[in-house]
Amino acid sequence: MTAAGGLSSTEAARRLAADGPNELPARRPPSPVLLALRQLTHFFAIMLWVAAGLAWLGGLPQLAIAIAVVVVINGAFAFVQEYRADRAGQRLQSLLPQHVTVLRDGRRVDVPARDLVRGDVVLLAAGDRICADLAVEQIDGLTVDESMLTGESVPFHPPAGSTVYAGTFVVQGSARAVVLATGSATRLAHIAALTRERTRRPGPLAVRLAQVVRVVATLAVGVGAVFFAVALLLGMDATAGFLLAVGVTVALVPEGLLPTVTLSLARAAHTMAGQNALVRRLESVETLGSTTVICTDKTGTITAGEMSVARVWTPAGQATVDGTGYRPDGAVHPAGPDPAATRAAVTELARSAARCGTGRAVDHDGTWTPVGDPMEVALHVLALRCGVDVERDEADRPESRRIAFDPERRRTCVVVGPPGEETVVVTGAPEAVLRLCAAPGANAAADELAAAGLRVLAVAAGPLPPGAAPDAPAEQVEGALALLGLVGLEDPPRAGVAEAVAACREAQVNLMMITGDHPATAHAIAREVGLATPAGRVLVAADLPEDEHRLGALIDVDGTVIARATPEDKLRIARALRTRGHVVAMTGDGVNDGPALREADIGIAMGRTGTDVAREAADLVLLDDHFATIVTAIRHGRATFANIRRFLTYHLTDNVAETAPFLLWALSGGGVPLALGVLQVLAIDIGTDLLPALALGAEPPSATVLKGPARTGGLVDRRVLTRAFGILGPTEALVQLGAFLTVLLAGGWTWGVTPSPALLAAASGTAFTTVVLGQLANAAACRSERRRVGRWTLHGNPLLAAALAVELVVLGVFLFVPQVAGVLGHAAPTPLGWALAALVVPAVLVVDTLVKRRSG
Repeated sequence: MTAAGGLSSTEAARRLAADGPNELPARRPPSPVLLALRQLTHFFAIMLWVAAGLAWLGGLPQLAIAIAVVVVINGAFAFVQEYRADRAGQRLQSLLPQHVTVLRDGRRVDVPARDLVRGDVVLLAAGDRICADLAVEQIDGLTVDESMLTGESVPFHPPAGSTVYAGTFVVQGSARAVVLATGSATRLAHIAALTRERTRRPGPLAVRLAQVVRVVATLAVGVGAVFFAVALLLGMDATAGFLLAVGVTVALVPEGLLPTVTLSLARAAHTMAGQNALVRRLESVETLGSTTVICTDKTGTITAGEMSVARVWTPAGQATVDGTGYRPDGAVHPAGPDPAATRAAVTELARSAARCGTGRAVDHDGTWTPVGDPMEVALHVLALRCGVDVERDEADRPESRRIAFDPERRRTCVVVGPPGEETVVVTGAPEAVLRLCAAPGANAAADELAAAGLRVLAVAAGPLPPGAAPDAPAEQVEGALALLGLVGLEDPPRAGVAEAVAACREAQVNLMMITGDHPATAHAIAREVGLATPAGRVLVAADLPEDEHRLGALIDVDGTVIARATPEDKLRIARALRTRGHVVAMTGDGVNDGPALREADIGIAMGRTGTDVAREAADLVLLDDHFATIVTAIRHGRATFANIRRFLTYHLTDNVAETAPFLLWALSGGGVPLALGVLQVLAIDIGTDLLPALALGAEPPSATVLKGPARTGGLVDRRVLTRAFGILGPTEALVQLGAFLTVLLAGGWTWGVTPSPALLAAASGTAFTTVVLGQLANAAACRSERRRVGRWTLHGNPLLAAALAVELVVLGVFLFVPQVAGVLGHAAPTPLGWALAALVVPAVLVVDTLVKRRSG
């Protein structure tokens, strides 16, 4: 028990020592060293480290250093992104106020929020952020905004004896309350714990890349081992055979794959940031493109988060109201047999309703912002749009009594006017107000407004009954009321949401609304923006089955609306959908959304109105809070997936050409010398291969990228393998080997004879040049899996044109700078070699065109 004067300082100190400070448990941040090591020790990185070590042992320090640099650069890039992303929960401390007013030793004192203890008596006032879980004892018009915890857009009017929670706000009124729980025992701490417990699972891109890496690694090591065995069988000494095996392995490993993927994702993320979609995890770019279902909030995400009066019903007639936000320059459009009488009735209703509330719209340098209960602010804006001077009315008819909203009475009452001329104004739920006054047709009108998804409020007024004093019991004060009318309030959808919903449908991305609001309101908004479908269900979260499989089967329907949802419900929903194979995107902006954002494949937070907790837990932050930005992000995500397939095809094609010389050497039993050495292969991979691959990763989204479902298959499928290993790669390899052998034969070489160093250098330079020129044609062919070269130009991707130009410059450096050419072990081609090497460009383009034309 707590005395009326609060705890004593001694008792408070004892409880503080026993329970600890009123602070949320801090999550120990991950060690930067461990994060960095993780980026340098994953499977692909280990494979490259091994390759670097083998190259060093084999006497190729240049190769070893080059491979190590690739691993470190890519690891550093990934480390920066993960370090920034893995800090959810650290901002939770900002949700608690620094000081709070309590009663200690019978006196009002301000104490640090961290020193609050169980049993403390807290004095709440408008604007306070509640700092612990409190039991409300005495109430004076208390209104609490719990939207950050519950998702409920309408402020809560807690009755005496109820509980209010840490992290919520006092919108208006005051109260005396007793602390029930502090720190880690609060509901806010429980939600924080749920957020910390949700570990991010590997996204689709990580899974697909891991598959590619494992296949490539297994293939590279296996082929390298075979070549080592062949070398020994052909009588080559172990050292030379080992170097040959390393060369084959390096030729098959796409060293530039991970840097290309990372930089492609980074560029897409940069582009998306310019379109108000801030990516916190690079992998999320591609994950967005794989999304199959979006679970979205309503308030502040689908809707603007601004309550406004849309329709008014009066006994004299109805009126519609339009306008933008809280600006007073909207218009009222009366209807009915006598529009003038209807307008007058609406104006009187608006005047009375504005006096019954204290919320106001305030002009701050041309921007109208709400102060107080959003519903009351909407009524004030209605009065302004009707031309009512509310401030003058307050001066002419001062308030003498206010009976705050009570959840049992479900109405608010205010007495205004000078003594002897008092007027009683009442607003509240229709069923609570209509029973106080006769109102033919009002019940049917209320049902009609509710069916339209509007929040309905009844407004009544009348003189103070004779003999009743303003401070008399409410039943006496409200004894002579007449209904002024009904107000239908809406939280309008954001502009462009309907178009964004339609785009999601075209992309075959299922939509689900999850909200804390009333099911009728949520369903109405869902219908208005096109989210609801005939097959979709309207469900209340409390009625959802506990079994995960039954839950998934019930909600896995496009257009489903789930109302009155809690944070735990969101978690269950995300988990159930993922179990059914969906790639789930979850939007949110409140503290309550943190755990679900972590559980989903991709969490999407609101940047302008969202909490720090939601933003830190999310993978993507919408800087403009616009649902349509999600569609833009999905568009870039799908384009990124297509781009990764483009440069994978490009990489694998060149790997075929790089491996072909080793294969020819083995099949010929050593009779044909190696056309390319290990350092030449690495020079191609890093020096000339990388820039065109990056340019292919920057290919802009096509017009059809949102047509049809997301491609949920692997990055490397039958089509990619056929193009790389069956069409483009063999063509490039055949021209390369043909040019190499022709130059050797023209120089007098015969089978089985070791050519002179000069002749071998010129032939090797020809093979090297053929591969690089083949990359030019290969890059052009890989811009599209279906469109033939000639149906598009390089204007659509200027980076590719620049990359190809730089590639030619780099080729010149590799061939004509003596120091570089000497290290690589080749020389510039002869005129015959140049002519033969140039044939690879038309050869690749012609073969690509014929195959695409055949496949349609």
